[in-house]
Parts: sequence; structure tokens; C-alpha cells
Amino acid sequence: MGMKIFHALFFCMKINYSKLIELLLMKMKYATTSLVATGLDFGVFFLLVKQFSAQAVVAQPIAYTCGMLLNFLLQKQFIFDLNRKLSSVFLLSMALSFGGMALSTLLIYLLGKIDFLSEQTLILKIVVTAIVFFYNFYSKRYAFEKRFV
Repeated sequence: MGMKIFHALFFCMKINYSKLIELLLMKMKYATTSLVATGLDFGVFFLLVKQFSAQAVVAQPIAYTCGMLLNFLLQKQFIFDLNRKLSSVFLLSMALSFGGMALSTLLIYLLGKIDFLSEQTLILKIVVTAIVFFYNFYSKRYAFEKRFV
């Protein structure tokens, strides 16, 4: 009886372990494509802030939109399975991305009130990007695959 329980537990752990590995690999691929889109986001952001003297809170939504459109194309191609109509995925993904943009812009505004971060725009942008990364991953997985985990 004890061995049957052990084997049952091992089998359950093996399934959970493989799901965990699958999710980790998906997040790594997502992080890679996000890095490309984030590069565009950062490039546009700093172009607007440094070259055109735009305020960070104004540059953020413009740069974020550029990155989010590229990210959608990369996610569709390399990350998620399409379990909805493309038009539905695009609309839901964009709606969720605008939620991420609102969240990131709010964080830029709030964290930008901290003296150190207001002077260190790169650190501010990195902190906000890291926070919003997890929101984006799970919301996009839902948009494409109709599931969070």
C-alpha cells in the first residue's frame, strides 16, 4: 500500500514538474521576444525624453504602444498557440496591453515622484518594465490561449 501511494505521489509530482518546466520555458521565450519589443519601447522612450525633451509620463504611452504592437506580432509567431480567432486575440490583446500601458504610466508617474528615480530615468523605466512584465505575460497568455497557467 505504501509503495502505491509513493508511486502515485511521484507520478503527480512528475506531471507538475513537467508543467512547471513547460511554463518556465514559455516564460523564457516570452522574455526573449519581450526583450526585443522592450528594446523598441526603450529606444522610442529615450528618443522622446532625451532628444525631444518630452516628459517621461508623456513619452511612456507612446513608447509602450510601439513595443506592444511589435510584441503582439512576436508572441503570435513564436510563443502562444492561437486558440481564438485572430481578430478576437488582437482586440483582447490590445485591450489588455492598454491596461498594461495604463499601469506602467501610473507607475512612471508615482515612482517618478521619488527624487532618486526622477533623476535616474533608466532605473525608473527598468523597475516599471519589470513590474509590468508579469501582468503582460499572464494577460497575453489568457488572450491567446484562454488560460492563465
